[in-house]
Amino acid sequence: MAAEITLDQLRTKALQAGLELADEELQKLLPGVNRARNQVADLRQFLSDATEPAATFTALTADKVQPS
Repeated sequence: MAAEITLDQLRTKALQAGLELADEELQKLLPGVNRARNQVADLRQFLSDATEPAATFTALTADKVQPS
């Protein structure tokens, strides 16, 4: 289980993302943020650095795109 983040930590992260939210708004977001962090922590226990992704994505660069 991930460590719960505090209101102050959430405020700091929001400001870093360019969001100025009132404490009331942050209080409403805090339970969902902590729930999501715990869900990610639960999922990470099933992954390792050796796990291959199910699919990969390679973007075409402009010099490789064929005109249609």
